[in-house]
Amino acid sequence: MASQKSISETEVKAKTPQRKRGRDRVAQLLEAGAAVFAERGYDAATMTEIAARAGAAIGSLYQFFPNKELLADALVERYGEHVFERLDEIEAQVTALTADQLTDVLLSVFRNLAAERQLALSLLDARWTGPSVRPGHFRSHIRARIAGILRLWNGELVETDAAIHAAVILQAMKADVQLTEEAPYPAKNSVVQAWRGILRDYLAKVKPDAAN
Repeated sequence: MASQKSISETEVKAKTPQRKRGRDRVAQLLEAGAAVFAERGYDAATMTEIAARAGAAIGSLYQFFPNKELLADALVERYGEHVFERLDEIEAQVTALTADQLTDVLLSVFRNLAAERQLALSLLDARWTGPSVRPGHFRSHIRARIAGILRLWNGELVETDAAIHAAVILQAMKADVQLTEEAPYPAKNSVVQAWRGILRDYLAKVKPDAAN
């Protein structure tokens, strides 16, 4: 299958501000864009509405983001940066964690970014010709980071096994968000806790001496 390309892959690029004032303005524009995209969806959102939500002139918005596609790209990229920041935090402390503790911090990555994650996925879906097929490079980078964390956690873990475990754990993290975000029902809390227990038991097998 030929690789798909985002419709925003054009010669124009978003402007990267060098001064704090410019960075602050970009942050305001991104927040406004996130709010409007979340409320109206990618197709219905307009640059005029986003500028108004940010309290900025439309020219200021176009100065940093020449089109709506680039603004959406920036929001997706920001979400990725936030994910990797949290993985950095886990990596820095992982050698001291038990399986129980590692379970909690891994599940917290997507849980704490649930709204931002949902927006990023919706923006990707709205702008790819095959909505069920999203770009795989982000997933592969996350799997690689989780594999690296596991190898730090268990120094005896070989690279191939770490990659397998990382793929399983990433799926568990994604499923946890789905379970957590689902509308309330009588057994919901029990189901979420049961899923956490499954991941905890899995991690305890990855490093048996960290089970407690």
